[in-house]
Amino acid sequence: MKNLIELSHTEVVLAFAASCIESTARHLGKSYQEIFTRMNRVGMIENYILPYYETLHTESREHVTANMIECLTTWEAKQ
Repeated sequence: MKNLIELSHTEVVLAFAASCIESTARHLGKSYQEIFTRMNRVGMIENYILPYYETLHTESREHVTANMIECLTTWEAKQ
């Protein structure tokens, strides 16, 4: 058996956040840098993705991506 690298909970959560950004960018046809900037600007990463990881990561990738797009659009409209 090969040696496995065990990731910390923080690393797993940050990897999930990165996958949310990348899947949203891919779905919208935008760069991940643009989506990161937009999500960061409205506080979505710090105030939604990271604190709600335990709930979000149990959902399908399709549902999470749709949820990210809806949330981003809604939060941007409030600014």
